[in-house]
Amino acid sequence: MSSRTSPPPGTSAHAPEGPASGRAVRTWAVVLASSIGQFLVVLDVSVVNVALPGIRDGLSLSSTALQWVVNAYALTFAGFLLLGGRAADLFGRKPVYLVGLGLFTAASLAGGLAQDAEMLIAARAVQGIGAAVLAPVTLSLLTSTFPEGPARTRAIATWAAVGTAGGAAGGLVGGLLTDLLSWRWVLLINVPVGVLVFAVVLLGLRERHERTARRGLDLPGAALVTAGVAALAYGIGRTESHGWGTAEVLVPLVGGLLALGAFVVVEARTAEPLVPLRLFRLRAVAAGNVVTFVAMTGAFAMWYFLSLYMQNVLGWSAVRAGVSFLPHTAGVIVGSKVAPRLMTRFGTRTMVAVGGVVATAGFGWQGLVLTAGGTFLGTVLGPGVLMAAGIGLLMTPLTDAATTGAAAREAGVVAGLVNTSRQIGGALGLSVLGAVAATAAPAHGAGPTPVRLADGYAAAFLAAAAFTAVSVLLVGLLPRAEDPPPRRPAEAPADTAGAAEAAGTAGAAEAAV
Repeated sequence: MSSRTSPPPGTSAHAPEGPASGRAVRTWAVVLASSIGQFLVVLDVSVVNVALPGIRDGLSLSSTALQWVVNAYALTFAGFLLLGGRAADLFGRKPVYLVGLGLFTAASLAGGLAQDAEMLIAARAVQGIGAAVLAPVTLSLLTSTFPEGPARTRAIATWAAVGTAGGAAGGLVGGLLTDLLSWRWVLLINVPVGVLVFAVVLLGLRERHERTARRGLDLPGAALVTAGVAALAYGIGRTESHGWGTAEVLVPLVGGLLALGAFVVVEARTAEPLVPLRLFRLRAVAAGNVVTFVAMTGAFAMWYFLSLYMQNVLGWSAVRAGVSFLPHTAGVIVGSKVAPRLMTRFGTRTMVAVGGVVATAGFGWQGLVLTAGGTFLGTVLGPGVLMAAGIGLLMTPLTDAATTGAAAREAGVVAGLVNTSRQIGGALGLSVLGAVAATAAPAHGAGPTPVRLADGYAAAFLAAAAFTAVSVLLVGLLPRAEDPPPRRPAEAPADTAGAAEAAGTAGAAEAAV
């Protein structure tokens, strides 16, 4: 897929501006900024869940208000991902990264100091917007800096491993902070980390700039896709308390689909679309997002249902449950870091399939051994490590495939597409799997017994195995390594200075990872 004779992604087709000319990008700063930014975004999805009982008691929240503490973040995060990715392409990745991180950090401070439900929910909504601006930039920084090939694959592996570790560490970090300090620190901890990362990016990250005319942001398209994705995420979230056929679920789902349909019409007609529809003519981008969406419908089950199983069935504390996830975290990291070497030998498509098969086996094993009398060694460790390793092996080549072939000037929107596929796939998957668990463990009297809960969680893992198996079957949609490279839209030919900088940056990138 890569070519050493053409300017690699992330290099300008024109001579760079000003003093940045001739300087290699500090690739260590790119990898550090991308990884830590993704860690914060993913961590905050899970870290608050452990603190919910403390938040409820501390602010005297109703069950509805408590649910919105989670939903406010999820809705704005899902809705603004594509807008954040496109903004990075238009206005520069470094400034957009700093804006996203600044919003995220300031909202974390406001949430940690919140005195009532309204202030906390508003802070979580702004925090989700900051995360949506930040998340696509963390990936597009890598894909626009590193050329397609081994260096980019290793950088993406680091990004995937650190990001997934953030999700795994959320339970442990949240449990420790809540037990030792208070629930407020699950939000306040982001402040010193955010300030430190802001300084590193501001001082250590250089970004090349292209001499291009200032283009406007597609505001109608942005409004439609944000409303559409947020409505879908909201409708999916409502399935936790309402049936799929109720008006509370159907109205936002249908409204979201109509908004997304209108978005496609607008994008086809506008001169500067938020998401250029021609990107979907790139087989790797289109197929990569489809496989990502399907794979994520099952992959989120590991963290969510195992956490519930360990606390609700086995009666473990939040801290003990978090510590029990450490082998899973190690499995994801090892799988993500081994994947690039295996991809070099066996190819991207093969490794997506291998990772999917390993994860499917882990989900199936977990579903078969989950019982009310389970133990860490006999029930959690073996299948958990297999699931985690499979996800690690799967996500690195899948992310690499889904971002291959797009021009560097569209790296942000491609990264936004990947993150949106993950978010919506995961939200839909958890809703479906939650319904499976509830059906398999119907409540009687005061509530389901530990035995029934275990049966429900086991059924959810078996359903997750089925979803992941479907993603393996879809791997054939991905392009083979021997397929010709995708045709990109015509771009201005690189001049001598731009080509020289491209070669220098590519060499620096290869040496840095």
